[in-house]
Amino acid sequence: MNSVAITAQKREQLGTKFSKELRRAGNVPCVVYGGESPVHFYAAAADFRKVIYTPNVYKIDVELDGTTIPCVIQDIQFHPVSDEVLHIDFIQLIEGKPVTIEVPVRLLGNARGVRNGGKMKRVLRKLKVKATPDNLPDAIEHDITNLRIGQSVRVSDLTTSGFDIVNSPSAVLVSIKTSRLAVDEDEDEEEGSETEGGEETKSED
Repeated sequence: MNSVAITAQKREQLGTKFSKELRRAGNVPCVVYGGESPVHFYAAAADFRKVIYTPNVYKIDVELDGTTIPCVIQDIQFHPVSDEVLHIDFIQLIEGKPVTIEVPVRLLGNARGVRNGGKMKRVLRKLKVKATPDNLPDAIEHDITNLRIGQSVRVSDLTTSGFDIVNSPSAVLVSIKTSRLAVDEDEDEEEGSETEGGEETKSED
């Protein structure tokens, strides 16, 4: 998992009034959970751009008062109109202690159903996974090359190693829907079989 270091300052005063003052100064109020007690801090909003506006997952090393707190983002609060980042919740990474985070799903290959004129429908682009810090994946990858029209990929179809997926096993990630341009895949298979079979052998009397 890629890492990013962020220099932070401890929040001495809490509450809505002081949070607004921090935002007006270009900072983001934050808190880290998961340790002995919550750690409240703030950091420059510009420092979070790389880790917020991306589908990638980062381990964030919060450098605070001479110590480094390894953590990951758990939740982000945005302003409903301006999309300004209002607050960020982090969860501390502690060796051997499982945490739950969201990671992106990366689909590999060009689905057969799409090649035959079908339309791909993405349903879930992220999944929740639970694992110890050493086993947290950057993303979950799945090859959809052989996915045909009318077929779907569900959580239960994914391969995991060292982590558990929290989402329901029946949840659909992607499906291939038919369209007016779709061709009959079974006919393609039959034509391929006849070509591979070659000439018929005549039986002797």
